[in-house]
Amino acid sequence: MAYSVLLVEDDEQIREVITDYFAAKDGVISVKTAEDGDKGMELIHNNEYDLILLDVMLPGTDGFSLCRYIRAESSVPILFLTARGREEDKLYGYDLGCDDYMVKTFSLAELYAKVNAILKRSKGMTVSKVMTCGKIFLDPVKMTVMADGNAVELPPKEYEILKYLMEHRDCVVGRDTLLDRVWGYDYFGADRVVDNHIKKLRKAMGPAGSQIKTVISKGYKLTD
Repeated sequence: MAYSVLLVEDDEQIREVITDYFAAKDGVISVKTAEDGDKGMELIHNNEYDLILLDVMLPGTDGFSLCRYIRAESSVPILFLTARGREEDKLYGYDLGCDDYMVKTFSLAELYAKVNAILKRSKGMTVSKVMTCGKIFLDPVKMTVMADGNAVELPPKEYEILKYLMEHRDCVVGRDTLLDRVWGYDYFGADRVVDNHIKKLRKAMGPAGSQIKTVISKGYKLTD
């Protein structure tokens, strides 16, 4: 399977280095580029991509605004590549719905490995049957969610949290576990990001959101 990746980056040298590195690999991942946020938005609006690599500080539309725009329209995975390495910037990026966050400078080998991991994770969430818990139904093949008979559109992080809770229904799942499974083992941000996404997930699920129980000092549990 071939994957299409869009790199939105204003530094020409970085665009060329990343594009050349990926092209020199096995050719499975094709990288298209945009030199500013406005061009990136145009390409995203008119094309489909399997993954988007975003700088934050871009001419025109900045990366955070572009991420917000993407999440309003699509669940395509987003990986930030930026010099802004403060914890508050990372948390803001995750709150906007990004899937990962890399701070410059990083090795090309690490970037390639992360891109492969995200693509495999986003394309590999398939099992044979719909999962159910109370009034919640999740189809991991179609990546759809129903709650109280209504279709629910979830951003990637909320979807992955719900899927993991569905897979471990009636079990207490700790915040650290969710960080590892949803954000990745190399994520070192505060675990309060989990609480923020759980809050958003409950709201999106409507009355069925009450099935996600808080277990004080331990984590969360999905019940009937």
